[in-house]
Amino acid sequence: MTQTGGNAPHIPVLLRPLLTAVAPVSGTWLDGTFGAGGYSRGLLEAGADHVIGVDRDPLALEMAASWKDQYSARLTLQQGVFSKMDSYASDLDGVVLDLGVSSMQLDLAERGFSFMKDGPLDMRMSQEGPSAADLVAELDEVQLAEIIFIFGEERASRRIAKAIVREREMEPITTTLRLAKIIEGCLPRPKPGQSHPATRSFQALRIAVNGEYEELFEGMLAAERALKPGGLLAVVTFHSVEDRMVKRFFQHRAGRTGRANRYAPELEETPNQFELVTRKAVGPDDDELAENPRSRSARLRVGRRTAAEPEEISAKELGMPQLKGARR
Repeated sequence: MTQTGGNAPHIPVLLRPLLTAVAPVSGTWLDGTFGAGGYSRGLLEAGADHVIGVDRDPLALEMAASWKDQYSARLTLQQGVFSKMDSYASDLDGVVLDLGVSSMQLDLAERGFSFMKDGPLDMRMSQEGPSAADLVAELDEVQLAEIIFIFGEERASRRIAKAIVREREMEPITTTLRLAKIIEGCLPRPKPGQSHPATRSFQALRIAVNGEYEELFEGMLAAERALKPGGLLAVVTFHSVEDRMVKRFFQHRAGRTGRANRYAPELEETPNQFELVTRKAVGPDDDELAENPRSRSARLRVGRRTAAEPEEISAKELGMPQLKGARR
């Protein structure tokens, strides 16, 4: 996620602590969530020899066309998803992932991510496949409630799903503000300082449309395969579920999961695939919060790849929320 506003440069969240954690920067890096290019620029200016910028959103790569040539062959752009990064590159010195929706996408009403601006109910990062409007129109009440509860952690999910089904029978729900208004009618008026009533539901639909949890799970495994020994994986998350998945991945790969209880048998020791660079999540400092209030919930975790071979791990072990019928 990046800061935007006027003609100000796009400032990636937690760039300064990230560059500090991975210093000295050198070799080939992959920026799996290219967005406005802020992390890629930061890595190149910090000393990376080559950065591969990956993004599923074609608009992100189009917008980079005006400035990428200043880095010549040091910057390569690749349209695609970061869960397939090991098919784009290997023996990487580093990978950075900045999860969630970018400010660029939020600020464009026509992309349909924001409940603050009216636009088509879209939310597709790749601009392909079923949109949020399709899910709202086609899923039944139980399926909608499940998505809103599991992916949005919204306690009023059943009430909201029932209202969506009732309202769509009268008129199709195709715009962001209409959906936001329906959700607002199901919840109490927020107190000062509380988030907008539609926040959790919009998050849930966006995650479902883009398969974000599955992408994160597969992306961390792909990074494990693509990194060379000594290579660094840095992940910036924006809500607790993502951070939990990243934390558990690094704990598991660094051999820090431990036994369920003291009476359980000792597990056979296996080589660790990562060493922890950050012992706990790193958040924004006061200066960054003043520069970019959207960074408030951001958390950074970094690990260093060892030479150990990758091992199987399930999404359940990482605490990945799953809808009924999903088995990973």
